Amino acid sequence: MADGRSRGAVPRRGRLGRTAKMAGLGARSGGRWAMARARQVFADAERAVVLDTERELHNAADVVEVLGNMKGALMKIGQMASYLDVGLPESTRSSLAQLQANAPPMSPALAESVLAAELGAPPDELFEQWDPVPIAAASIGQVHRAITPDGRACAVKIQYPGVAEAIAADLGSARMVFRALSVLFPGLDPAPIVEELRQRLTEELDYEHEASNQRLFADHYRGHPYIAIPEVYDDLSSARVLTTELATGATFEEALGWSQEERNRVAETVYRFSIGSIYRLWAFNGDPHPGNYLFHPDGSVTFLDFGLVKRFSEQETAQFERMLTAMVIDRDIPRFRVELVTAGLLPADAPFSDAEVEAFFTHFYEFVLTYETRTFTQDYAAAGVRAIFDASGEHAELKKVLNVPPSLVVLQRINLGLISLFAQLGATANWRSIAEELWPFTDRSPSTPMGEDAQAWRRSLHQ
Repeated sequence: MADGRSRGAVPRRGRLGRTAKMAGLGARSGGRWAMARARQVFADAERAVVLDTERELHNAADVVEVLGNMKGALMKIGQMASYLDVGLPESTRSSLAQLQANAPPMSPALAESVLAAELGAPPDELFEQWDPVPIAAASIGQVHRAITPDGRACAVKIQYPGVAEAIAADLGSARMVFRALSVLFPGLDPAPIVEELRQRLTEELDYEHEASNQRLFADHYRGHPYIAIPEVYDDLSSARVLTTELATGATFEEALGWSQEERNRVAETVYRFSIGSIYRLWAFNGDPHPGNYLFHPDGSVTFLDFGLVKRFSEQETAQFERMLTAMVIDRDIPRFRVELVTAGLLPADAPFSDAEVEAFFTHFYEFVLTYETRTFTQDYAAAGVRAIFDASGEHAELKKVLNVPPSLVVLQRINLGLISLFAQLGATANWRSIAEELWPFTDRSPSTPMGEDAQAWRRSLHQ
C-alpha cells in the first residue's frame, strides 16, 4: 500500500484493542466457567437432612441455655469419649451418650447477624449466593454453603454467640468425668488431662487459631495425590467465622457400602495422613471423627475441621520414636520400660515384671510388630478399649498405677478413634511396611502403589 502498511496488518492500537476485547471475553468466559463449576460444587455439597427448626436458637441467651445444658465443652468431651463402652460408671456412660446429638441450628437471622458483626456486611453483600440452611450443626457452630463474588464455592462456619460462656461453665463438669476415672484408676492424675482438654477446647473456640492449623496442613499436603485439605479464605474469616474451600465427597456411611478394595484404599490414606502428620509435621487433628472426612473411591480423602489440633514438640515426638524403636524395631523390653517411665506413663517403682509390662503394652503395637497383612476387626477395637478402661480382669493391678501424661491425652484419642474407624471399614494392609515409609527413623521405600504415588509427590517438591 502507498502508506507502507502491508495489506491485512492491524494497527498497534487496533491490535491492543482487539487483544483487550479478547482478554475480556476470555475472562468472562473463564469467569462463567468458574462460576458454573462453583455452582456445581455448591449443588453437590449435601444439605443437612434433618434440622429441628422448632428448636432454632434465636439469640445468645438461647445458646447459653441450650449448650450450657450438657452441651458445649461436655458435648465435645462426650464425642471424644464416644468409644468408651466399658470401664465407666453407668451414670457416666448414660450422660456421655446424651452428648452425641447435634445441637439445634441458629435461626437464619441469628447466623446472619453473627456474620455481619464479624465481617462487616450481611451475607447477601458478601456472597454471590448464600444458603441460609446450614449443612451441618455441631457443638460450637454451624456450616453454610456459599459462593463468593469471584466464583469460589465455599463453606462458612459460624460460631454460636455465647458458646464460650457455655463452654466455660461446662469445663467444671468435665472434672466430674475424670474424677470418676481416677476412682477406677488410682494412678491417674486427672488434673493434667483436664488442663490439656481445656487448652485444646479453648483453642477450638478461636477460628483464627483453627485457620492457622488448617493452613499448616494445607501447605504441607498441597498437591498430594490422595490427601486433600480445603484452602482457607482469609478475606472472609475472623475469630468467629471461618470460610474455606467447599469440598464434596462421600460420607463415612456411604464409604462403608463400597467394595473392600475401595475401603482399604481410603483407610490407607487416613493411616498415611495420621502417621505422616504426627512424625513429619509434628501435629495432628485430635478429633478423628468419621464426620470430619469426605471419601472418594480412588482412595483420596478430604480432611475437615482443624479446631482441635495437637502440635507436638520435638521432645515429644522424639519420645514417641524412642518408644517405638524399643518396642517394635529392637524389641528391647527393658529399654521400652525405661521409656515408659521417662514419658510419665509408668512409675519407676511399679512392682511388675518386664514380662507383665510387655504383655499389657503389646496390644497397642500389635499391628506394626510384624510385616503380616492384618485386618482391623471390631473385636480388636473393643479389646483396645477394654485394655485401657476395664479396671477388672487381666492386668487390672498394672492399669491402676498407669498415668496419662498431657502429651498422650490427644494421641490416645487419635489411636482409639482411628482403630474404631478402621475396624468398621474392615481395613486390611501390611501396616508395618506402610508405617516404616512414614517413620523418619526408618524411611523405607514404598510398599504400595499409593506409597509410590506419595513418593513421587514428595520428590516433585524438591525439583
